[in-house]
Amino acid sequence: MLTAAKNQLRVSLLCVKYNIMREMVNRVTFLTNICFMILNNATFLVQWMILFRLRGDVGGYSMREIMLLWALTAASFGLSHILFARVFSLPELIINGKLDAYLVQPKNVLVSVITSATDVSAIGDLLYGLGVMAVLGLGVKGVLLFFLFMVTGAVIFVSFSLLLGSLSFWFVRMDMLEGQAVMVMISFATYPDGIFTGISRFLLYFVIPVGIAVWHPVHMISKFDAGMLVTVLGYAVLLLAAAVAVFYRGLRRYASGGLMEARM
Repeated sequence: MLTAAKNQLRVSLLCVKYNIMREMVNRVTFLTNICFMILNNATFLVQWMILFRLRGDVGGYSMREIMLLWALTAASFGLSHILFARVFSLPELIINGKLDAYLVQPKNVLVSVITSATDVSAIGDLLYGLGVMAVLGLGVKGVLLFFLFMVTGAVIFVSFSLLLGSLSFWFVRMDMLEGQAVMVMISFATYPDGIFTGISRFLLYFVIPVGIAVWHPVHMISKFDAGMLVTVLGYAVLLLAAAVAVFYRGLRRYASGGLMEARM
């Protein structure tokens, strides 16, 4: 089993490598997409800098914490879209019967699907997040926690999208709900949790897991809490397990689209 897992990991990494190499055929477009994403993210930080000149803090956050919030969100988002971009368009594959090409491959179906595409602009997100993290000077402990939470954040983003996308096996037009939910998660992740109260705060912690993916980790990098760490790690593992279970349960209902399509 260990050998099979290692082989699957090797194949998955090769898929990501070849996805990136395929995108690099047009070097100008490849680099332009990355650079524009970095500039786009930097623009928002400039807006926050202007806002902090007008008031001392926002939702209990200082400018440094806002930068950390953006860095972690961008890095987690970037990592998830570099490695597993196809999971964010899973409903389209299910609804249009395009999973056939993955079902005949001699490797794990789910892994084959989610590693079959890479979002080039996400490389810019990842580089931006790592760059801001470096500027902040977090220290060894802070950097280690940042990388840990970058991974858990990516796992939560991917698992949340996979869970909602897999519901397309049962319900039509889940692509709209999945797309909107992920965008809401990304959008709210770049704002301080202190500005949300009542029902909105409840939803952003227990329905759309922004709090577990980003807000808790940002607080822990600033002030470590072992109990909160266990919560984040446990949530990421449980959400991933639930998402995988729902996908394979739905795959039993999958109706082929009858498409003749080859995967290289």
